[in-house]
Amino acid sequence: MFKNFTQDYLLMFFLAIVVLASGTDIVADLSHGAGLTHLLQEITILICALVILSLLAYDNLVKKRTINHLMAELEAVKQMPVPESVAVLAARHQLSQAINEQFTEWQLTGSERDIGIMLLKGYSLKEIATLRGTAEKTIRQQASSVYQKSGTPGRHAFSAWFIEDLL
Repeated sequence: MFKNFTQDYLLMFFLAIVVLASGTDIVADLSHGAGLTHLLQEITILICALVILSLLAYDNLVKKRTINHLMAELEAVKQMPVPESVAVLAARHQLSQAINEQFTEWQLTGSERDIGIMLLKGYSLKEIATLRGTAEKTIRQQASSVYQKSGTPGRHAFSAWFIEDLL
């Protein structure tokens, strides 16, 4: 789930090494009287590595906040009171069963089933990607596969397929 975070931290680690090595090299070059052109090249590398490192750190912070926010929302939904009405509970159970049967008929993979459920719950592709720890492009491709297998042109038609006759 957190594959992208691991890659980001690995990249940040290597950039930190570049920053340390460049800084150390600049100090050594200054003590040995290196030319101005060489020093400018070293400083440029140091600044670029620092900027990229800072951007990655900020992006990871934003991702973590987004995940925490989505997890809090999900927990809030889980804590919502379950309807007491027997009829509502039965209808929810029947709808859930119908969705699972339809997913089986459409031969959706496990990942496609997860994506389909999240789409039906109203999550955006970006939110789904964040929750699953994958690239938004991957989720977009899986959602397209769900739409293709279901014979629907997109998200709205996919959702409408399940609730159209209920209204």
